[in-house]
Amino acid sequence: MKKLIIATRGSALAMWQSEFIQSEIKKTHGMEVELLSMKTKGDVILDSPLAKIGGKGLFTKELEESMIRGESHIAVHSLKDVPIVFPDGLLLGAISKREDVRDAFVSENFKNLQELPKGSRIGTTSLRRRMQLLMIRPDLNIISLRGNVNTRLKKLKEGRFDAIILAVAGIKRLNLNKEIKFVTPFELDEMIPAMGQGALGIEAKNSNDILDIISFINDEKSHIETTIERDFVTMLNGGCQVPIGINANLKGDDVKIRAVLGLPDGSKFLKETLIVNKDKYKTIGKELATKFIEKGAKELLKEAEVMAEKLQSENIY
Repeated sequence: MKKLIIATRGSALAMWQSEFIQSEIKKTHGMEVELLSMKTKGDVILDSPLAKIGGKGLFTKELEESMIRGESHIAVHSLKDVPIVFPDGLLLGAISKREDVRDAFVSENFKNLQELPKGSRIGTTSLRRRMQLLMIRPDLNIISLRGNVNTRLKKLKEGRFDAIILAVAGIKRLNLNKEIKFVTPFELDEMIPAMGQGALGIEAKNSNDILDIISFINDEKSHIETTIERDFVTMLNGGCQVPIGINANLKGDDVKIRAVLGLPDGSKFLKETLIVNKDKYKTIGKELATKFIEKGAKELLKEAEVMAEKLQSENIY
């Protein structure tokens, strides 16, 4: 193969991610790598919550169609945006080394969540973040905030929010710390990230030639951690329509797993932390999900869907 084409969204973060992988492939293989930029439905429709218009797959569909048509060979995503199920002929070809997996409290006027006055306006699209914020501070006013990272920061600086929540990985990759007065990462025990957060997922055509080219990107630690996380969500049939946080952190031979799910208002939830040997990584995600299901997770998630739909219909979220 003489040239590899990467399908990418046009946002600043998506371009950074694709350019990073482009550079790594060029350095490793010395081949020509071209970027094919396009807008997805998720980039265009910004006035509705993701759960209402189809979920995070809206950020991948156009890129996937491009690969299926033969216009591109791979697509670079934030792994947390990559759906569990892939179209025929495509697969998750590689998972990169992870950046910081945490979420961050971002504000121009307040140092952390505890400093916020009662009733402060917090911007986030994520039902997972909404749930965990309200578990800590039920008095807060959580408002839906769509758009790319720069759009969200612009709205914060305009004073439309007292704070917003962003992934630390995106802040670091775009070198945005200098543009924001206060960036305070949450501890993992208080804000459990989304599955795959901090890693890049390389979706690819199911071709040995293409898979061989990107195989060097695979990181064993990331593979172990995200396998657990994605298995957990798969067993629960969970997408962005329901609040689920899951994080696996490999240190030495042990993996520390934190998981939470519940209602968008934080009033009911299931939460657990456990440590297992890394040899269990192929099964523990499913086992933990089964344990949650035995405690009523499926019923709780159905209730969460109803609550999320009500919030959307009332234009609250």
